[in-house]
Amino acid sequence: MTTRTERDSMGPVEVPADAYYAAQTQRAVDNFHISGAPLPGGLVRAMGLVKYACGVANRDLGKLTGSGKNPLTDEAVDALLKACREVAGGQLADQFPIDIYQTGSGTSSNMNVNEVISARATELLGGDRFAADKAVHPNDHVNMGQSTNDTFPTAIHVAAARQIREELVPALQSFQKELKAKAEAWDDVIKIGRTHLADATPLRLGQEFGGFARQLELAAKRAEKAAEPLFELPVGGTAVGSGINTHPEFGARVAAVLAEETGAPFVEAENHFEANADRDGLVEAHALLKAVAVTVFNVANDLRWLGSGPRCGFYEIKLPDLQPGSSIMPGKVNPVVCEAALQAAARAIGNDATVALSGAAGGNFQLNIMMPLLGATTLESVTLLANSAKALAEMVRDTEANPEACEAAVEKSLSMVTSLNPHIGYEKAAALAKEAFKSGKTIRELCTEKNVLPPDVLNEALDPRRMTEPQA
Repeated sequence: MTTRTERDSMGPVEVPADAYYAAQTQRAVDNFHISGAPLPGGLVRAMGLVKYACGVANRDLGKLTGSGKNPLTDEAVDALLKACREVAGGQLADQFPIDIYQTGSGTSSNMNVNEVISARATELLGGDRFAADKAVHPNDHVNMGQSTNDTFPTAIHVAAARQIREELVPALQSFQKELKAKAEAWDDVIKIGRTHLADATPLRLGQEFGGFARQLELAAKRAEKAAEPLFELPVGGTAVGSGINTHPEFGARVAAVLAEETGAPFVEAENHFEANADRDGLVEAHALLKAVAVTVFNVANDLRWLGSGPRCGFYEIKLPDLQPGSSIMPGKVNPVVCEAALQAAARAIGNDATVALSGAAGGNFQLNIMMPLLGATTLESVTLLANSAKALAEMVRDTEANPEACEAAVEKSLSMVTSLNPHIGYEKAAALAKEAFKSGKTIRELCTEKNVLPPDVLNEALDPRRMTEPQA
């Protein structure tokens, strides 16, 4: 690999010849061979957007073109902002190679972004992006008024809030819509209920799917709430929350730009010492994501069970055939989308422990030092849940009811005897259920044989449809 020599405060280092990044990024690449996975693209793009907002705030405050060290021309400021926009748009995605498991504040990745924006802005101005003295400096200009300690968690909040609002919530709502449509279409299909995986009283397949739809409706609301703890932004606190080396209006101005750019109601943190020191808001947000994951897991698992069979299971719904299910059993088809969603939800549930531990044990005094992991883990959960909801929605859209299988089990159920309680009492009804099971007869057959109730009363009491609704 062809390299060039870059220098920082620690001396020279070899960097890939065509890379936009410089020495500090390369040192991190060399130091952190942990997972082989870089920061999620959504977090890098959010960092670019945060840098853009910081640049706008510094421009409007007169800091970039003022009388300080190396003031920029208006043209250079425009180039800086355009470079930030490019990073925010993912146009330089291959320039961010640092492992997730790096310095706990995210300093390496913050400098990676600063170096890339510096080089690209210099290039846009017609200068040499490899020059030691770039027209736009990574620290003095791109990082002006900032610390990793306030901008990196700000980027996490922006990335997570955006993905929750723009990806997860719509995906859950789409899934809910498909479930609700099936609930309405299948309202006349009578089936047996199950509690403890044991036969229970009848209900309608539409009622069952209506329950699923309500679960997803509530999950979408929980996802909306998950974004709320992320709206307060640490930016403006700089190193320890005191705001050293930044303008008093900086944090509020940056938050306003980010709110305008994203449509999310971002605001400056009420207390910068709290905002720099802990990631409790992220812990709260992910706890709600865990609740969403539980819902996705529960509904996907029930759909898998309802589609089991086709001959030796419930087979009350017909899930779409998507791919061969076995390398040895010809013709076997499995509920693969449900299984994928179960795994994704399980991962998100497990991620919550990582987020909670990182929030609790990673924060000491003025800084949490597990922020790259917190950001990557939270965004992974959002992505997994959103994509699972999309896949499940598509599966449900192509799912069909199996009324014959649903209705066949109703008459055989011993729990049909439940509707006789008001007529003959619990004890006699329980004795009938035991005798029916022992003899292999249905409740209706046994009651007719024993003349337990007059035929018209018995037929009304054992009407399955009637048993799916309250009776006065």
